[in-house]
Amino acid sequence: MRPVSKRPPGWIRVTSMFDAIAGNRRQSYFLLALVVLLLAGVAYVFGLYFDLGHWVAVPALLFALMMAWGSYYYSDRIVLSMSQAHPAERKDEPYLWNTVEGLSIAAGLPPPKCYIIEDSAPNAFATGRDPEHAAIAVTRGLLEKMDRLELEGVVAHEMSHIGNYDIRFMTLVTVLVGTVVLLSDWMLRARWYGGRKSRGGGHPILLLIGLVFVILSPIIAQMMKLALSRRREFLADATGAKLTRYPEGLARALEKLAADTQPLEVANKATAHLYIINPLTEHKGWTNKLFSTHPPMEERVARLRGM
Repeated sequence: MRPVSKRPPGWIRVTSMFDAIAGNRRQSYFLLALVVLLLAGVAYVFGLYFDLGHWVAVPALLFALMMAWGSYYYSDRIVLSMSQAHPAERKDEPYLWNTVEGLSIAAGLPPPKCYIIEDSAPNAFATGRDPEHAAIAVTRGLLEKMDRLELEGVVAHEMSHIGNYDIRFMTLVTVLVGTVVLLSDWMLRARWYGGRKSRGGGHPILLLIGLVFVILSPIIAQMMKLALSRRREFLADATGAKLTRYPEGLARALEKLAADTQPLEVANKATAHLYIINPLTEHKGWTNKLFSTHPPMEERVARLRGM
Protein backbone atom coordinates (compact mmCIF):
# COMPACT_ATOMS: atom_id res chain seq x y z
CA MET A 1 0.00 0.00 0.00
CA ARG A 2 1.42 3.35 -1.04
CA PRO A 3 2.06 5.70 1.94
CA VAL A 4 -0.14 8.76 2.13
CA SER A 5 1.91 11.92 1.64
CA LYS A 6 1.25 14.55 4.26
CA ARG A 7 1.68 18.12 3.13
CA PRO A 8 2.85 20.58 5.74
CA PRO A 9 0.27 22.87 7.40
CA GLY A 10 -0.34 25.99 5.37
CA TRP A 11 0.89 24.38 2.13
CA ILE A 12 -2.31 25.26 0.26
CA ARG A 13 -2.22 28.85 1.51
CA VAL A 14 1.42 29.39 0.54
CA THR A 15 0.79 27.80 -2.88
CA SER A 16 -2.14 30.15 -3.49
CA MET A 17 0.12 33.11 -2.63
CA PHE A 18 2.64 32.04 -5.28
CA ASP A 19 -0.16 31.44 -7.79
CA ALA A 20 -1.52 34.95 -7.15
CA ILE A 21 1.93 36.48 -7.60
CA ALA A 22 2.60 34.57 -10.82
CA GLY A 23 -0.84 35.39 -12.25
CA ASN A 24 -0.57 39.10 -11.50
CA ARG A 25 2.93 39.27 -12.98
CA ARG A 26 1.81 37.53 -16.20
CA GLN A 27 -1.16 39.87 -16.60
CA SER A 28 1.03 42.92 -15.98
CA TYR A 29 3.47 42.02 -18.71
CA PHE A 30 0.63 41.11 -21.06
CA LEU A 31 -0.87 44.59 -20.57
CA LEU A 32 2.56 46.18 -21.04
CA ALA A 33 2.91 44.31 -24.34
CA LEU A 34 -0.48 45.69 -25.43
CA VAL A 35 0.66 49.25 -24.61
CA VAL A 36 3.81 48.73 -26.72
CA LEU A 37 1.70 47.35 -29.60
CA LEU A 38 -0.66 50.31 -29.30
CA LEU A 39 2.30 52.71 -29.51
CA ALA A 40 3.63 50.84 -32.54
CA GLY A 41 0.21 51.05 -34.22
CA VAL A 42 -0.12 54.79 -33.64
CA ALA A 43 3.48 55.37 -34.83
CA TYR A 44 2.76 53.28 -37.96
CA VAL A 45 -0.33 55.36 -38.84
CA PHE A 46 1.64 58.54 -38.02
CA GLY A 47 4.42 57.42 -40.38
CA LEU A 48 2.01 56.72 -43.22
CA TYR A 49 0.28 60.06 -42.79
CA PHE A 50 3.53 62.06 -42.92
CA ASP A 51 5.19 59.81 -45.54
CA LEU A 52 7.83 58.70 -43.01
CA GLY A 53 7.69 55.01 -43.88
CA HIS A 54 6.70 51.88 -41.99
CA TRP A 55 9.61 51.89 -39.51
CA VAL A 56 8.78 55.11 -37.67
CA ALA A 57 7.55 52.93 -34.77
CA VAL A 58 11.15 51.98 -33.95
CA PRO A 59 12.45 55.52 -33.23
CA ALA A 60 9.17 56.30 -31.43
CA LEU A 61 9.73 53.34 -29.10
CA LEU A 62 13.41 54.25 -28.58
CA PHE A 63 12.38 57.83 -27.78
CA ALA A 64 9.89 56.56 -25.18
CA LEU A 65 12.52 54.31 -23.57
CA MET A 66 15.03 57.17 -23.33
CA MET A 67 12.40 59.45 -21.80
CA ALA A 68 11.50 56.75 -19.27
CA TRP A 69 15.12 56.30 -18.28
CA GLY A 70 15.65 60.02 -17.74
CA SER A 71 12.36 60.71 -15.98
CA TYR A 72 12.62 58.08 -13.24
CA TYR A 73 16.28 58.75 -12.34
CA TYR A 74 15.44 61.54 -9.89
CA SER A 75 11.81 60.66 -9.29
CA ASP A 76 12.34 59.60 -5.67
CA ARG A 77 13.70 63.00 -4.59
CA ILE A 78 10.93 64.84 -6.42
CA VAL A 79 8.14 62.72 -4.93
CA LEU A 80 9.52 62.90 -1.38
CA SER A 81 9.86 66.66 -1.66
CA MET A 82 6.32 67.06 -3.03
CA SER A 83 4.99 64.91 -0.17
CA GLN A 84 6.83 66.97 2.48
CA ALA A 85 8.48 63.83 3.83
CA HIS A 86 11.45 64.08 6.18
CA PRO A 87 13.96 61.34 7.13
CA ALA A 88 12.92 59.13 10.04
CA GLU A 89 15.75 59.02 12.58
CA ARG A 90 16.39 55.59 14.05
CA LYS A 91 16.47 56.91 17.63
CA ASP A 92 13.12 58.65 17.15
CA GLU A 93 11.33 55.93 15.15
CA PRO A 94 12.76 52.55 16.28
CA TYR A 95 9.39 50.83 15.76
CA LEU A 96 9.34 51.74 12.07
CA TRP A 97 13.03 50.98 11.52
CA ASN A 98 12.78 47.54 13.17
CA THR A 99 9.78 46.66 11.01
CA VAL A 100 11.46 47.81 7.79
CA GLU A 101 14.76 46.05 8.54
CA GLY A 102 13.05 42.78 9.51
CA LEU A 103 11.03 42.70 6.29
CA SER A 104 14.10 43.67 4.25
CA ILE A 105 15.82 40.54 5.51
CA ALA A 106 12.75 38.45 4.65
CA ALA A 107 12.64 39.97 1.15
CA GLY A 108 16.39 39.71 0.58
CA LEU A 109 16.62 43.44 -0.14
CA PRO A 110 18.81 46.20 1.25
CA PRO A 111 16.85 48.24 3.83
CA PRO A 112 15.26 51.27 2.14
CA LYS A 113 15.49 54.72 3.68
CA CYS A 114 12.60 55.58 5.98
CA TYR A 115 10.65 58.83 5.78
CA ILE A 116 7.83 60.34 7.81
CA ILE A 117 5.01 62.55 6.52
CA GLU A 118 3.62 64.59 9.40
CA ASP A 119 -0.04 64.01 8.59
CA SER A 120 -2.72 62.38 10.72
CA ALA A 121 -4.28 60.52 7.76
CA PRO A 122 -2.91 56.94 7.59
CA ASN A 123 -1.15 56.10 4.32
CA ALA A 124 2.22 55.06 2.87
CA PHE A 125 4.13 54.78 -0.39
CA ALA A 126 7.42 53.51 -1.76
CA THR A 127 9.65 55.20 -4.32
CA GLY A 128 13.07 54.74 -5.90
CA ARG A 129 14.44 53.46 -9.17
CA ASP A 130 15.81 50.19 -7.70
CA PRO A 131 16.25 48.48 -4.29
CA GLU A 132 19.61 50.22 -3.76
CA HIS A 133 17.99 53.67 -4.14
CA ALA A 134 14.62 53.06 -2.52
CA ALA A 135 12.64 54.80 0.20
CA ILE A 136 9.46 54.07 2.13
CA ALA A 137 7.42 56.99 3.42
CA VAL A 138 4.67 56.54 6.01
CA THR A 139 2.40 59.12 7.58
CA ARG A 140 2.33 59.84 11.29
CA GLY A 141 -1.26 58.69 11.27
CA LEU A 142 -0.26 55.25 9.98
CA LEU A 143 2.22 54.75 12.83
CA GLU A 144 -0.34 55.83 15.41
CA LYS A 145 -3.36 53.90 14.11
CA MET A 146 -1.89 50.53 13.07
CA ASP A 147 -0.92 47.70 15.39
CA ARG A 148 2.29 45.75 14.82
CA LEU A 149 0.84 43.15 12.43
CA GLU A 150 -1.04 45.76 10.42
CA LEU A 151 2.04 47.97 10.11
CA GLU A 152 4.05 44.93 8.98
CA GLY A 153 1.42 44.26 6.31
CA VAL A 154 1.60 47.83 4.98
CA VAL A 155 5.42 47.92 5.01
CA ALA A 156 5.55 44.49 3.32
CA HIS A 157 3.25 45.80 0.59
CA GLU A 158 5.55 48.77 -0.02
CA MET A 159 8.65 46.55 0.17
CA SER A 160 7.06 44.42 -2.54
CA HIS A 161 6.73 47.45 -4.81
CA ILE A 162 10.48 47.94 -4.38
CA GLY A 163 11.37 44.30 -4.98
CA ASN A 164 9.09 44.09 -8.02
CA TYR A 165 10.65 47.25 -9.54
CA ASP A 166 7.18 48.76 -9.78
CA ILE A 167 8.39 52.37 -9.81
CA ARG A 168 10.57 51.68 -12.86
CA PHE A 169 7.82 49.61 -14.47
CA MET A 170 5.10 52.24 -14.05
CA THR A 171 7.45 55.04 -15.14
CA LEU A 172 8.03 53.14 -18.38
CA VAL A 173 4.30 52.64 -18.86
CA THR A 174 3.58 56.32 -18.17
CA VAL A 175 6.09 57.47 -20.78
CA LEU A 176 4.83 54.94 -23.34
CA VAL A 177 1.27 56.13 -22.82
CA GLY A 178 2.43 59.75 -22.98
CA THR A 179 4.13 59.05 -26.32
CA VAL A 180 0.90 57.54 -27.67
CA VAL A 181 -1.02 60.66 -26.61
CA LEU A 182 1.65 62.96 -28.08
CA LEU A 183 1.74 61.23 -31.48
CA SER A 184 -2.04 61.11 -31.66
CA ASP A 185 -2.32 64.79 -30.83
CA TRP A 186 0.29 65.75 -33.45
CA MET A 187 -1.47 63.77 -36.16
CA LEU A 188 -4.93 65.11 -35.33
CA ARG A 189 -3.68 68.70 -35.27
CA ALA A 190 -2.01 68.19 -38.64
CA ARG A 191 -5.20 66.61 -39.97
CA TRP A 192 -7.48 69.45 -38.88
CA TYR A 193 -5.14 72.37 -39.57
CA GLY A 194 -3.51 71.16 -42.76
CA GLY A 195 -0.26 69.46 -43.54
CA ARG A 196 1.34 67.02 -45.90
CA LYS A 197 -0.85 64.58 -47.72
CA SER A 198 -0.79 61.05 -46.53
CA ARG A 199 -0.11 57.98 -48.62
CA GLY A 200 -3.57 56.85 -47.69
CA GLY A 201 -5.05 59.85 -49.45
CA GLY A 202 -6.31 57.63 -52.29
CA HIS A 203 -7.88 55.19 -49.83
CA PRO A 204 -10.47 57.12 -47.79
CA ILE A 205 -11.64 53.99 -45.95
CA LEU A 206 -8.10 53.20 -44.77
CA LEU A 207 -7.57 56.82 -43.79
CA LEU A 208 -10.85 56.84 -41.86
CA ILE A 209 -9.89 53.65 -40.01
CA GLY A 210 -6.50 55.16 -39.18
CA LEU A 211 -8.06 58.38 -37.88
CA VAL A 212 -10.56 56.48 -35.70
CA PHE A 213 -7.70 54.39 -34.32
CA VAL A 214 -5.63 57.51 -33.55
CA ILE A 215 -8.61 59.24 -31.88
CA LEU A 216 -9.38 56.25 -29.65
CA SER A 217 -5.80 55.20 -28.87
CA PRO A 218 -5.12 57.82 -26.12
CA ILE A 219 -8.26 56.70 -24.26
CA ILE A 220 -7.33 53.05 -24.66
CA ALA A 221 -3.74 53.77 -23.56
CA GLN A 222 -4.89 55.58 -20.41
CA MET A 223 -7.23 52.72 -19.52
CA MET A 224 -4.37 50.24 -19.98
CA LYS A 225 -2.17 52.38 -17.74
CA LEU A 226 -4.80 52.36 -15.01
CA ALA A 227 -5.31 48.61 -15.43
CA LEU A 228 -1.55 48.08 -15.05
CA SER A 229 -1.54 50.23 -11.91
CA ARG A 230 -4.29 48.06 -10.42
CA ARG A 231 -2.43 44.88 -11.40
CA ARG A 232 0.70 46.10 -9.61
CA GLU A 233 -1.33 46.79 -6.46
CA PHE A 234 -2.70 43.24 -6.53
CA LEU A 235 0.83 41.95 -7.09
CA ALA A 236 2.19 43.98 -4.15
CA ASP A 237 -0.63 42.69 -1.92
CA ALA A 238 0.16 39.08 -2.82
CA THR A 239 3.94 39.52 -2.51
CA GLY A 240 3.51 41.35 0.80
CA ALA A 241 1.40 38.49 2.11
CA LYS A 242 4.18 36.10 1.07
CA LEU A 243 6.73 38.14 3.04
CA THR A 244 4.76 38.19 6.27
CA ARG A 245 3.03 34.81 5.78
CA TYR A 246 0.04 36.54 7.35
CA PRO A 247 -2.41 38.00 4.79
CA GLU A 248 -4.85 38.96 7.56
CA GLY A 249 -2.49 41.70 8.82
CA LEU A 250 -2.57 43.56 5.49
CA ALA A 251 -6.30 42.87 5.07
CA ARG A 252 -7.05 44.48 8.44
CA ALA A 253 -4.76 47.41 7.61
CA LEU A 254 -6.56 48.01 4.30
CA GLU A 255 -9.93 48.00 6.07
CA LYS A 256 -8.66 50.57 8.57
CA LEU A 257 -7.24 52.72 5.79
CA ALA A 258 -10.51 52.62 3.85
CA ALA A 259 -12.57 53.46 6.94
CA ASP A 260 -10.44 56.49 7.89
CA THR A 261 -12.03 59.72 6.69
CA GLN A 262 -9.20 62.16 7.37
CA PRO A 263 -7.87 63.75 4.16
CA LEU A 264 -4.18 63.54 3.32
CA GLU A 265 -3.24 67.19 2.92
CA VAL A 266 -0.04 66.65 0.89
CA ALA A 267 -1.63 64.38 -1.70
CA ASN A 268 -2.11 65.46 -5.32
CA LYS A 269 -2.89 63.86 -8.66
CA ALA A 270 0.81 63.45 -9.50
CA THR A 271 1.54 61.29 -6.43
CA ALA A 272 -1.85 59.74 -5.57
CA HIS A 273 -1.18 56.52 -7.50
CA LEU A 274 1.92 55.80 -5.36
CA TYR A 275 0.08 55.43 -2.06
CA ILE A 276 -1.18 52.10 -0.76
CA ILE A 277 -4.71 53.51 -1.09
CA ASN A 278 -5.63 56.47 -3.27
CA PRO A 279 -5.85 59.51 -0.95
CA LEU A 280 -8.04 61.38 -3.43
CA THR A 281 -11.70 60.79 -4.19
CA GLU A 282 -12.13 57.76 -6.43
CA HIS A 283 -14.87 57.06 -8.96
CA LYS A 284 -17.77 55.12 -7.49
CA GLY A 285 -19.72 52.19 -8.89
CA TRP A 286 -18.71 50.12 -11.88
CA THR A 287 -16.53 52.95 -13.25
CA ASN A 288 -14.14 52.39 -10.32
CA LYS A 289 -12.74 49.32 -12.05
CA LEU A 290 -12.01 51.24 -15.25
CA PHE A 291 -10.86 54.67 -14.12
CA SER A 292 -9.23 54.05 -10.72
CA THR A 293 -5.51 53.77 -10.02
CA HIS A 294 -6.25 51.19 -7.31
CA PRO A 295 -8.46 48.09 -7.26
CA PRO A 296 -11.69 48.21 -5.21
CA MET A 297 -10.82 47.80 -1.53
CA GLU A 298 -13.37 45.03 -1.03
CA GLU A 299 -11.74 42.99 -3.80
CA ARG A 300 -8.23 43.48 -2.38
CA VAL A 301 -9.36 42.38 1.09
CA ALA A 302 -11.30 39.40 -0.30
CA ARG A 303 -8.26 38.22 -2.30
CA LEU A 304 -6.01 38.46 0.74
CA ARG A 305 -8.43 36.51 2.91
CA GLY A 306 -8.86 33.95 0.15
CA MET A 307 -5.15 33.09 0.18
